Amino acid sequence: MTWSWEYLPSEDYVMSEAPPAFVAEVEKKADELVRAAEVLYLDGTPYRGENPKSKTADVPGGMFEYLTVVRHEQIYIVQVTYF
Repeated sequence: MTWSWEYLPSEDYVMSEAPPAFVAEVEKKADELVRAAEVLYLDGTPYRGENPKSKTADVPGGMFEYLTVVRHEQIYIVQVTYF
């Protein structure tokens, strides 16, 4: 299994009417978060500790909240706020 990210519950729900430029910034930052998680948790599948608490990431035009689930090797984008 390799690290990846996705919208939870779906892209339509989370991004709703966000402009394409903002969506691109969120996805670019999500890719960076995945690379960082891959380095921090080399093999997340056997991980038995607690998952990190939800965090917020700033991007041009807004911000988003995400969850890191180590055993799934997944970052879930759960909410966005754009200005």
